[in-house]
Amino acid sequence: MKSHKIATLLLAGSLLATGCQKDLLDKTNPNGPSTAQFWKSSDDAVKGVYACYSGLQQYAVYGHSWQFMAARSDESYSQSPFVELANFTRFIQPDNNFFISSFAWNDYYRTIFRTNQALANIPGIDMDATLKARLLAETRFIRAISYFDLAYFFGRVPIVTVEPTVTTRAKQGTQAEVEAQVIADLLAAIPDLPLAKAYSGVDKGRASKGAAQALLARVYMHQKKYAEASALFATIINSNQYALVDNYLDNFTEANENNAESVFEIQYTASVLEVGQGQDNASASEAYDRPNFFGPPVVTFADVQPRRWLLDAYTDSTLNFASGSTTKHLIDPRRDVSIISVLNPDRFYGKTFTEWGWNPSQQYWRKYLNDRTRTTPENFTSGINYRIMRYADILLMQAEALTEQNQLTNALPLLNRVRTRPSVNIAPLTGTYSQDALRQLIRAERAREFAGEGTRWYDILRWGLMDDQAGLDALKARDSDFTNFRLGISKLLPIPQRDLDIDPGVTQNPGY
Repeated sequence: MKSHKIATLLLAGSLLATGCQKDLLDKTNPNGPSTAQFWKSSDDAVKGVYACYSGLQQYAVYGHSWQFMAARSDESYSQSPFVELANFTRFIQPDNNFFISSFAWNDYYRTIFRTNQALANIPGIDMDATLKARLLAETRFIRAISYFDLAYFFGRVPIVTVEPTVTTRAKQGTQAEVEAQVIADLLAAIPDLPLAKAYSGVDKGRASKGAAQALLARVYMHQKKYAEASALFATIINSNQYALVDNYLDNFTEANENNAESVFEIQYTASVLEVGQGQDNASASEAYDRPNFFGPPVVTFADVQPRRWLLDAYTDSTLNFASGSTTKHLIDPRRDVSIISVLNPDRFYGKTFTEWGWNPSQQYWRKYLNDRTRTTPENFTSGINYRIMRYADILLMQAEALTEQNQLTNALPLLNRVRTRPSVNIAPLTGTYSQDALRQLIRAERAREFAGEGTRWYDILRWGLMDDQAGLDALKARDSDFTNFRLGISKLLPIPQRDLDIDPGVTQNPGY
């Protein structure tokens, strides 16, 4: 399901006129169909939902900006010569219109606009009822994941659920109200979404029942509704739709996309960029540019790097909390899949770490790079699908949910399933642990399993580490950038000033 660029949904046109006319603005764009002309057939409905998926590909959503917004967590830092970008990751943002947050705001709402248009128009099309129900459910999922990110990046955002006009003004919801909208969309979507294995061919990669259940469970985890989340995770696990792939690396390559471990991923295709980076029209590339910014110098811009504590965490020190003894295991193989360092003996873009002359005191992200298939520098057209939700996340989230309910004996085997996949094969944890001990082990496992995947921001947010001084001190110990973090302020991004100027009903987040 790679092709999402649908020109027919681009409703903006240009007015070409001279002189003064009373009906100057009463023009129909002759170069493309209008909304009223488009939503007529089953084929239109399918194309319209493709355009909604395209919104998730966009430059300022998962194609670029989301990557940097998530990189503010304690696993990453920036030494970029682009000072504004580096400061953004350090919680220093004097400009409320800094392009990452403002672009993200615009592109998320562009995606939501498309979903609202599809949800308003598809019901009136005479078409197969089952297909119609599925397309509407997919659209609700896309709107839900868009609001999910807005809720946890911006907090209080306008909630638009109708096809808007130029005069539409939406209420600015609280974070709880935005979460409620996400929940409502997902509950409406789940009954009509197929199981993952029901999709095949060009339909692989569409939103499935399991993807919607997983996203809903994530919201419940943020709300500390552990029983509700656990029930959903159990349903996904018992559905037999997913499995851990034997080779951990298969989760981050183009050759192994939409595999058994994938719950939901953003579909990308490596192609020549025809009209410029980040463009959103029928002739634009369906690639994305994360590898060009999240790798080593010379071959990438090296704008975001992993923290040293994370590299060190792959020497698996498993504490036996009953006896206090420490057992040292071999280096976790996930380290060299995730991070490039002088300790990694592999070749990257045809050379070793030493042959490239990289600084041995530095380390760089490796996940989602094309270093195994090319010797030339990265560019803006990577085709590796971005995995938003993996089955490993379902297992570890369920372990977390069970631990928070003090069901420790049921949680530990799930943690061990992730540790003992064939390509990782770390010794399983044995013994008896306290609730807090197991909680810390799960958190440490998540750091290693999902390093560099963007989940860390949501983790430290869910765990409340940015809510009080004790949590902030723990983050500072791992990441000095959190010295600039202001409690009650920095957890949320500022709402772009230009949007505040446009709509006086929207107010700024505290502290900006």
